[in-house]
Amino acid sequence: MKQKPLPKRDVDVVIISDVHLGAFGCHAKELLKYLRSIHPKMIILNGDIIDIWQFRKSYFPKSHLMVIRYLTGLIAKNTKVIYITGNHDELLRKFVKINVGSFKLVNKLLIDIDGKKTWIFHGDIFDITMQYSKFLTKLGSTGYDILILLNNFVNFVLTGLGKEKISFSRRVKQSVKKAVSYIGKFEETAAEIAISKGYSHVICGHIHQPEMRTIRSASGEVMYLNSGDWVENLTSLEYHQGNWRIYSYRDDMGLSDNPDSADQFESPSQKEIFTNLLEEFKLSKTDHHIGFFSN
Repeated sequence: MKQKPLPKRDVDVVIISDVHLGAFGCHAKELLKYLRSIHPKMIILNGDIIDIWQFRKSYFPKSHLMVIRYLTGLIAKNTKVIYITGNHDELLRKFVKINVGSFKLVNKLLIDIDGKKTWIFHGDIFDITMQYSKFLTKLGSTGYDILILLNNFVNFVLTGLGKEKISFSRRVKQSVKKAVSYIGKFEETAAEIAISKGYSHVICGHIHQPEMRTIRSASGEVMYLNSGDWVENLTSLEYHQGNWRIYSYRDDMGLSDNPDSADQFESPSQKEIFTNLLEEFKLSKTDHHIGFFSN
């Protein structure tokens, strides 16, 4: 018997980053289940949602396309969606200032949330490896994909033996990428600039490390938040009724344990999905522009 869908949770703002649609490690099905479980007033996509770096592989499964279709459907229904560009989707930076229906494309976002100035950007600007060697960064991305494929095989074997899965990528990121972020003083730099500008919150993605903490300096303090990712941690940031929290898909037993069925991802053909996506995009063009952002 097919299980009834869970009731949707109301959320004021959802921030998602580092989905990497088009990459092998992307958990598109889990993300789609999460998106279908919430009723947000606003979704902020904080960079690296589509991994344009990976397009040469011609890898873009139905589940990845379904995420785009679902988001487009939300735009058609006038849900506010703001896409902030990242480094893996930096090609989109040529098209910033696009404002179609309830959709907006920007490089950074300054928004007032309940009277608190909140600065939101992807974060690659503070990454030393990005600033000084894009080639090395892309080379590292290729190695990361290989690591994901190897990890999937190892976990397949471990599951067959009844043992717990392990995450190679998380261990590597904790030892290498985190070290790079510390060298570049990623969090501290973002916080210091936010404090100097009088912002209450600064929100980033990029380093695949979910975080929410107050950072203090001689100049003041700011709440630093990071939305994590949907490759390793499967996390987002949620704001509702005056409070921020880090959402973890793996800790959401009601959702992750719900066999909500993979069949729904296999039914439509890619042509049908693409056709529906275009129709929803046409509908979104008739909606009103959103005008309460500054960036």
